Amino acid sequence: MLIITIYNILMMLIQLFTWALLLYCVMSMLVGFRILDPGNRLVYNVVIFLGRIVEPVLNPVRSILPQFGALDLSPLAVLLGLQYLVVPVLNRLVFASLHGSF
Repeated sequence: MLIITIYNILMMLIQLFTWALLLYCVMSMLVGFRILDPGNRLVYNVVIFLGRIVEPVLNPVRSILPQFGALDLSPLAVLLGLQYLVVPVLNRLVFASLHGSF
């Protein structure tokens, strides 16, 4: 079934984005606390690569959320939005299309 294949691909992309976002948050904290050296070429490349993936999603959310000093809640808002809005809507759409009540 084409719908199930598309659903599986979308769910896999959501999971990959979730892991990329979590890894970006952890690595940016480790770089910020100087546990990881940003002068290291590998660390720099990984942080830049992850930033290019997640920053286009985080920037619009940052402009909506109020600022809490140095605390950035946009990754949390994106993760909650994915898990409590996007995934249930996707599940409902696939369920409705498979059972004909679309």
